Amino acid sequence: MTVPEFDLEEIAARASADAGGVPARWLGEYLPLLAQVSRTQGHLDSAALARMRECGETAARDGIPLRAVIDVHLSATWLAWPTLPGIVGARRAQELRSAGEAIFRAADRSAGALVEGYEEAQRLEIRREEAVRREFVDDLLQGRGDLGTVVERAGRFGLRLAAAHLVCVAEAGRPFHDGGPVARHVEAAMDVRDVLIATKDGLLVCVAPGHADGVSEAFAARVRQALGGEESLRVGVGRAHEGPGGVVRSFEEARSVVEFGRLLELEQEVLYASELLVLQVLLRDRAAIAELVEAVLGPLRAARGGPATLLETLFAYFASGAVATATASRLHVGVRTVTYRLGRIQRLTGYDLGNPIQRHALETATLGARLLGWPGAQSSPGT
Repeated sequence: MTVPEFDLEEIAARASADAGGVPARWLGEYLPLLAQVSRTQGHLDSAALARMRECGETAARDGIPLRAVIDVHLSATWLAWPTLPGIVGARRAQELRSAGEAIFRAADRSAGALVEGYEEAQRLEIRREEAVRREFVDDLLQGRGDLGTVVERAGRFGLRLAAAHLVCVAEAGRPFHDGGPVARHVEAAMDVRDVLIATKDGLLVCVAPGHADGVSEAFAARVRQALGGEESLRVGVGRAHEGPGGVVRSFEEARSVVEFGRLLELEQEVLYASELLVLQVLLRDRAAIAELVEAVLGPLRAARGGPATLLETLFAYFASGAVATATASRLHVGVRTVTYRLGRIQRLTGYDLGNPIQRHALETATLGARLLGWPGAQSSPGT
């Protein structure tokens, strides 16, 4: 009886055709290893498994689907079976069984090593892509790096920086992280084209074309949906500006209004920089606003227990539309208490809330005090 010949090249070619044309080179050293195991009925050693992992890594880097690599290996296994030395040379059933077990064991471990190598290469590529994306986001939002390079890299992420863009940022009870569930949900759910979702300093950031309608509302809704209504949420929306520098400017505006909303305890969930420009103007000259705060509110230091209670009353009064009953409700005190405190403020400061000009000075100073953290963080008008 003629013994079939174990022809590596022929089996590899047939396996390639059976797997739909996957190149036979992705078999690597699999067939010689299979032949050796069939003869010795041993195990694949660490060196052999390392070579199979390397094969999987190379396939991943070259963009070959894992299914295709496994398919060509499985095809090679069953096509090689009849001619493997251990199978052909078996004289008894036990010998055939032992050889078969060794072959299948080797095929299993080989496939496992292939998958390990493939997945490791994918993980490395994902980490590399994440690092590239993180670096781009940092450069984009901070205005770092060469302008031409930033513009060139932006196209990879769907941004055309020559056009106007606006930036929205979301702040919740806990910081947001790249790849976190909220970021993934928002990125998948946004139905606006050419939008970049990222994180920066614990904020969730959305960079969108300036002409897109409803971006800020959609972004806020998607974040709220992802949070499930369990956490506080504040969204800041910058104005649309052109060019790479426009993204930086819009981001700073959005981040500023979120901070304003937190410091001033604004009730709106979505805050627009265009509506809070007066606050940005207010802080543009910190020395001047600090001097105003000290000049107008400084006398409150003479109040028993310090200025904190009276300052809080002023803040609640202006935030409630200058209505004493609403102020009392906000502070959880009686209306008479509010009236007494307002009278005490007038006597100490000399500013009359009934006088429009003096009332405006008090309101501006109160906002400035909250923004500057006065009196705790403010030691002198010039700081």
